[in-house]
Amino acid sequence: MAPFTPASPIQELIDHVDEHGYVVIQNAFTEAEIEEAHRELVRLAADAASAGPAGGNRAGRNDFEGLNTKRIYALLNKSPVFQKFPIQTTILALNERFLEPGFLLNSFHSVYIQPGEAPQMLHHDDGFVTVPRPHRPFGTGVMVAIDDFTPANGATVVIPGSHRWGDKETDRAPRREDAIPVVMPRGSAVFFVGTLWHGGGQNTTDRERRSMTVQYCQPWIRPLENQVLAVDWEKLEGMPRRLVDMLGYGVGAPFIGYADGIHPWKVVQRRLREQRERTRGGRPQGRL
Repeated sequence: MAPFTPASPIQELIDHVDEHGYVVIQNAFTEAEIEEAHRELVRLAADAASAGPAGGNRAGRNDFEGLNTKRIYALLNKSPVFQKFPIQTTILALNERFLEPGFLLNSFHSVYIQPGEAPQMLHHDDGFVTVPRPHRPFGTGVMVAIDDFTPANGATVVIPGSHRWGDKETDRAPRREDAIPVVMPRGSAVFFVGTLWHGGGQNTTDRERRSMTVQYCQPWIRPLENQVLAVDWEKLEGMPRRLVDMLGYGVGAPFIGYADGIHPWKVVQRRLREQRERTRGGRPQGRL
């Protein structure tokens, strides 16, 4: 089978996800886009404040986060360079098939697996939702390759078809030997549904493996990363409206997410106007 690219018919990608639980999109992003993102991540990592609790000179705080894996969170608040990644056209089209209208951004951060990192425990991202399997996806995930993903450097591993497993299939319990590495070149992205068993791979090389992860969820699920707090309101006005809606400022059917009885984006705009008026009047700024 020829590799899937952004030019591939979307139904072919959907069919692959339906059967296997994931699909690799080669060359989802250009070399320039990937290099620009990496440069920004290097800049953010150099400052303790922007690097956050698990980036820069720090690493993960538990086995799941990765004790030898560096992560920088709240990327959309730290640079406009990252805005293009959650709204890439092919990725949005896949989400529109597997999630309901009004789906949200669940989380978005970098994942730099350091040399010697152990394999991450196998898991499925819907695991925090206590609903018996099998069930439809409550979310989706994307790994964007800043480096080539190889079996040796910690490529994400997946168990094809495991998105259809139920809870009582004890003979289908996830096993490391059933997982395969997602091998893909720099600039590619792997899309998978939240019911797929997967995990970070072991990095046996002497170089870090660099990537970003973008996760999405149904409009009626609370996102893992609180985007309303993670991204300053003042930065929303310069973002694409589709992205703003995904941060929680849209309305899911029939009226999930309203504020003060109206559309949440209208409330944000009103409060930003009030804040600017207070500033012009000589009063101190403050987020209401």
